[in-house]
Amino acid sequence: MAPDVQTGPVSKKMLWAGYVVSALPVLMLLFSGTLKLVSPAMVGKELTRLGWTGEMALTLGIVELACTIIYVIPQTAVLGAILLTGYLGGATATHVRLGENFIPPAIFGVLVWLGLYLRDPRIRALIPLRR
Repeated sequence: MAPDVQTGPVSKKMLWAGYVVSALPVLMLLFSGTLKLVSPAMVGKELTRLGWTGEMALTLGIVELACTIIYVIPQTAVLGAILLTGYLGGATATHVRLGENFIPPAIFGVLVWLGLYLRDPRIRALIPLRR
């Protein structure tokens, strides 16, 4: 049985900073996922350029939105962060493979975890930053 991690309360400043940092990737992912659902033909052209089949737009939109929703729910935020890490890691790898700018999906992946780190004391206990 794993030991119970004793964590203190989160300060209001840190909690709100976590929400703000988390909102950036959440808004981008909600926009991107919705675009894939609403206009799969337009997105399909870009996916084809990236080396994927255009028909994957709808599936990717559903996966993207599902992972984002799981991340937004406080009780499942850690699972959502893990899933979004995989999703954004795939986006990063796709851009690296093509020699394109891979920084945006990598930054959003970092922001997913930074936002969670700021608002969840269990993550801070798991990854303590030493002074």
